[in-house]
Amino acid sequence: MNLAVHNLLQDKLRLLLSVAGVALAVMLILFLLGLREGVFRSAVVYLDHTPGSVVVMPTGVKSTSAGSGQMLTAETTDAIASMPEVEHVTPVLMMMAIPELHGKKQVIRLVGYDAAYGGGPWDLAEGREPGADDEVVLDSVLADRHGFDVGDSFEIAGRRLNVVGLSNGTSTFSGSIVFARATFVESVAMAPGAATLIIVTPAPETTPGALVARLQSMPGTNVLLKSQVMANDQQVLAGIFDQVLFLMVAAAFVIGALVVGMVIYTATNERRGEYGILKAIGARNGVLYRVVAWQAVIAAGVGALLGIGFAFAMGSLVMEMKPQFLVAIEPRAIMLTLAAGFVMALAGALIPARAVAGLAPAEVFRR
Repeated sequence: MNLAVHNLLQDKLRLLLSVAGVALAVMLILFLLGLREGVFRSAVVYLDHTPGSVVVMPTGVKSTSAGSGQMLTAETTDAIASMPEVEHVTPVLMMMAIPELHGKKQVIRLVGYDAAYGGGPWDLAEGREPGADDEVVLDSVLADRHGFDVGDSFEIAGRRLNVVGLSNGTSTFSGSIVFARATFVESVAMAPGAATLIIVTPAPETTPGALVARLQSMPGTNVLLKSQVMANDQQVLAGIFDQVLFLMVAAAFVIGALVVGMVIYTATNERRGEYGILKAIGARNGVLYRVVAWQAVIAAGVGALLGIGFAFAMGSLVMEMKPQFLVAIEPRAIMLTLAAGFVMALAGALIPARAVAGLAPAEVFRR
């Protein structure tokens, strides 16, 4: 290890470039994984904050992002609520809308709910919940981006709506959540009493699994555990993002490995004489392998640690500048990135190590 450190420090600029290359690669990998986790969390933020463990949806619908246009009737809600196995129901009518906010079109997820059943904002930053059909609670991030405040108004489907509250934690990748009275959303959808999903809380003596089995006999419905619906919502996003994201992660990994490999190869090639002498006095290839590997591991290790710090800084900067994007860097992502840095080091050391192994001592003494 001492020889590896000595070789690396012989050219500090080259070492700095190696560390910087790995740090940037690790930063990109960890940032992308954090962005993916943030997108996944935002996709299920509504269900995650709504009471209940069972979700009833129309036949064939498995996620809240399905957009099938199918709806459940008021009779279905009443029938579920009347069951002895059910403690509480929360009928919700969700739809996408594209209002114009101060001259800019904005996609939102309009959530119609009845305050008597719940399903409204869970964290009001300012104001109050809607008390009339012409009132809404706007996502605070969306409001800040468009300069809206309590008391302002905008139009949806030709209806003028007054902002009476701002909510926290309701900014999502697929559109910020805007809360309105169920009767207003029903009038826009032209479906009185309808719901796109019913979130059900089992009675104390009933397990969620047993309630799912009980409700599955209802015609025109698909009944799932809420955790399954949340997983389905995330799976929809995975199908959109993961292929491109993991290609970018793979590209960052390859770049990091190449940077380490080029620096270690150059350092190894410049000291062929030293390695030849070591072989001439009896050093086995395993010893030389370890020297080369240690050089790569040290450079990649320092770069990986710096990259983790850079990733947190970049995530904070992105969320400060674009609050609608959540960057959630988890411990398992950090461990995965550290492992990637270690693999970068080994991959980068492969060619230099083979060059050392193939070095003949006689070549050194002929020079």
